Amino acid sequence: MNNLPNIMTFIRLICIPLVLICLIYDGKWESFLAALFFGLASITDILDGFFARKFEAVTVLGKFLDPLADKLLISMTMIMLIPLGRIPIWMVIVIISREMAITGLRGIAVSEGIVIQANALGKYKTIFQSVALVGLCLHYEYLNVNFHVVGMTFLWAALVLTLWSGWNYFWQFKGVFSVRKEKERPERI
Repeated sequence: MNNLPNIMTFIRLICIPLVLICLIYDGKWESFLAALFFGLASITDILDGFFARKFEAVTVLGKFLDPLADKLLISMTMIMLIPLGRIPIWMVIVIISREMAITGLRGIAVSEGIVIQANALGKYKTIFQSVALVGLCLHYEYLNVNFHVVGMTFLWAALVLTLWSGWNYFWQFKGVFSVRKEKERPERI
C-alpha cells in the first residue's frame, strides 16, 4: 500500500463516496463538487498507471484495486445520475452489463492460465466515459456551455466504444480458447 500508485488508487476510492454524497442533491454547487471529485478521481486513474509503469511499482494489491476502483467509480456515478434524470437507465444497464461480462470473462481466462490484456479500445472507452460523466455531473450551463449536452455527446461515443471493445474482448477470448483447444487435441496418425 505504501507506493504512489496504490496511494492514488486509494484516493480514487475515497473520492467515490464524496461524488455520491454530492449527487444526492440536485443543486448547481453540489453538481460542480461532484464533477470536481469525479474529475480528481479520474486523473488519479491515469496517473497511477503511469507511475506504476515508470517506477516499476506494480503490485498484486494494485492489480486488484485499480480496476475495482475504476468500475466502482464509473458504475456508482452512473447509477446516482439516473434519479436526477441526467442519464438514460438503459445506457447504464448496457455499460455496467458489459463491465460485468468482461470481468467474468477475464476471471474465466485467468482460471485457465490465460491473461487477456486491456486493449486500446477499452482505454478510450474509459476516457470517453469519464469525460461524459464529468459533463453529466456538471449538468448545468457554465460559461455558456450546456454541460449536459456535452456529457450526453461523449456518453454516446462511450457507448459505441463500450460495445465495440466488449465485442473485441469476446472475440479475443474466443480466439485464445480455439487455439488452446487445437493444441490439446491428440495428433492423428
